[in-house]
Amino acid sequence: MELNSIKPAEGAKHAKRRVGRGIGSGLGKTAGRGHKGQKSRSGGGPAVGFEGGQMPMHRRLPKRGFKSHLLKFNAEVTLTALQQLGAAEVDLLVLKQAGLVGQLAKVVKVIKTGELSMSVKLTGIGATAAAKTAIEAAGGSFA
Repeated sequence: MELNSIKPAEGAKHAKRRVGRGIGSGLGKTAGRGHKGQKSRSGGGPAVGFEGGQMPMHRRLPKRGFKSHLLKFNAEVTLTALQQLGAAEVDLLVLKQAGLVGQLAKVVKVIKTGELSMSVKLTGIGATAAAKTAIEAAGGSFA
């Protein structure tokens, strides 16, 4: 088998239907669009979500929820991640270089997921109440 001999399976390819190309094609004149009306025009048709004048679904339902645009600057680090990092002193720059938080992160918080058995000094990093007790129990501190 050579690259120049490869062909699609029989029946896999078929010619595109050409409409509006004369009576003989079977799809001349109105080209299968019927007569007149919104859907017969070029570019015609109702807008997305239009329900014939009935109040559309996206306007019937109540507005709900909110996503803060500041969330991209917040990040979380687990106790397991700190354990694997293995650094004695940890700050924002160390976490960014290790790839544990995104480059945009400005506020980092440690959450209590997993265990920490080594002493870690955290600088400029927050922690949840449970994570704080776990870090201090392991001999760590905050600055």
